[in-house]
Amino acid sequence: MNRYPMWKNILIAVIILIGLIYTIPNFFGESPAVQITPAKSTTKLDTALLGQVEEIFKKQNVAYDGVYLDERGVKARFANTDTQIRAKDVLEAHLGKDYTVALNLLSRSPNWLRGFFNAKPMYLGLDLRGGVHFLMQVDMKAVLKKAVEGYVGDFKASLRKERIAYTSVSNEGQEIQIRFNDANELAKAKKLISKNYADLTLTDTAIGEDKILKITLSLVEQKALQDAAIKQNIQTLHNRVNELGVAEPVIQQQGADRIVVQLPGVQDTAKAKDIIGRTATLQVRMVAAHGLNNGSRDYNPQKVEAAINGTVPAGTELLKVRGDRTGQEEPLLVDKEVVFSGDNLTSANPNTDSQQGGAIISIRLDAKGAAAMKSASREGVKRRMAVVLIEKNEQEVLTAPEIQTELSSSFQITGMANLQEAQDLALLMRAGALAAPMDIIEERTVGPSMGEENISRGIHSTLWGFAAIALFMVIYYHLFGGVSVFALSINLLLLVALLSMLQATLTLPGLAAVALTLGMAIDANVLINERIREELRNGNTPQAAIHAGYERAWDTILDSNVTTMIAGLALFMFGTGPVKGFAVVHVLGIITSMFSAVLVSRALVNFIYGYRRKVNKISIGQIFKA
Repeated sequence: MNRYPMWKNILIAVIILIGLIYTIPNFFGESPAVQITPAKSTTKLDTALLGQVEEIFKKQNVAYDGVYLDERGVKARFANTDTQIRAKDVLEAHLGKDYTVALNLLSRSPNWLRGFFNAKPMYLGLDLRGGVHFLMQVDMKAVLKKAVEGYVGDFKASLRKERIAYTSVSNEGQEIQIRFNDANELAKAKKLISKNYADLTLTDTAIGEDKILKITLSLVEQKALQDAAIKQNIQTLHNRVNELGVAEPVIQQQGADRIVVQLPGVQDTAKAKDIIGRTATLQVRMVAAHGLNNGSRDYNPQKVEAAINGTVPAGTELLKVRGDRTGQEEPLLVDKEVVFSGDNLTSANPNTDSQQGGAIISIRLDAKGAAAMKSASREGVKRRMAVVLIEKNEQEVLTAPEIQTELSSSFQITGMANLQEAQDLALLMRAGALAAPMDIIEERTVGPSMGEENISRGIHSTLWGFAAIALFMVIYYHLFGGVSVFALSINLLLLVALLSMLQATLTLPGLAAVALTLGMAIDANVLINERIREELRNGNTPQAAIHAGYERAWDTILDSNVTTMIAGLALFMFGTGPVKGFAVVHVLGIITSMFSAVLVSRALVNFIYGYRRKVNKISIGQIFKA
């Protein structure tokens, strides 16, 4: 009667074993470390960097516990924080601006846990262990420059549509100049632009025979653009932090042009700094001239040579693209006019090229981007199109393929060095483009607000609560109380394992939720034990009482836990900050408590009393008959 099939016992044992494996890393602690990653996504990671770091440490007499290379960069461990900080200063001085050096904390758990099982300790929030603090300065001049460049393309399209003859459209700083040969055409253009762009300031002048319409942004428009840029950057940072999987981040505006970012419980600070601090923007532009003789329409080595010597035609700029085979950089003359940018992306997914190998990014555009791509590719067949990555005010052409046919909303970007580079770039694309570049002007690792005292009090309150519950259950329910205590300990084990597997951030409210979970989890065992007692009082045999106690208490346990979970889910959906952290632990605790209180405790009771044993009496405390 009271026995589980073998598969169920094995399943319970496997789940407990998995819980034990993923809980263990939390007891090993962490060692101070530094992490070195390329400042640009196009820089390759290889063993040469590993050797360079080791050589620097040896020359500067920096003692380290270990240095190794993984997919994210080179990591070095140290015995204490003093050596860690010295190593960071030494590396920054010798590696220069090509690499990012950041403080880090690495788990001391054994390699077999970290490698084979990918078992990591749970994160702790700012109120327990601290985290990373960034203060970022938004480049407001770049906001206005980007807006002016956008207007240049809009004006060209509007003038062509209305058949207004003009000589050229160019921008000088924050001023746009449209040149005409005829004063009547200038008047038409002025009327058209003033009607469609009310927030612009228009003035006209003449230089020789040229009639010039000068257009500048009004103060109201400048302020609106800057405010919108701050809001878009904050939203983009939120998206990027979500991609990093950080719980309860703080991202808010400070002053007119600064943004504060706090990431609680982050270990991989170098990765966070790389993703958040990078200002990668994707632009696609037409190639004006190149020197590669492949039969394309824009082959013109004379123009490229003249540009290299300093004569760059108006409306173009000289960029370089990495060579696919030789590794040499190829100079290209690229139009400043943008066909489409990262703002027009609806999806960007990294993949492996099954035909040629290497990594690619599959791109899908919105309607506006697809229309621009279709128009440009239709007119530019047999021309090259440059995919430009703008990072930290530096521009690099990732690839410049020749257009073979008309393109539309879906295509692929090639030229990635490896899959990791494609994944990082796709992440930035999905997160959205920054409205303006940002520089990290302050970076620090934030210590916990009340530090070890918070952790100590939280752990001690949980342990004392557990001990009090265990003592009461053993005294009142005897052996069945001991079974309940064992199930409660498995509940705590599985809860910690789940938090570690999900890499959730544990805050002080989360610790409170752990203590509450223990108190609530024992309710299910109390219901079961009292139900067994009731069956015994009604005259049932011990085996029948155990069976009926678990079967009939299940409905009540399920109802109570489901209603509590609904409340927890509501807290998670509508709460913010500490409330959401409490809700996460609370909901996970309900799931683990139902498993441990019912399945684990009954499996143990089955081993003690079940499997067709003849039982005349069970140890469940004093039974009082009404």
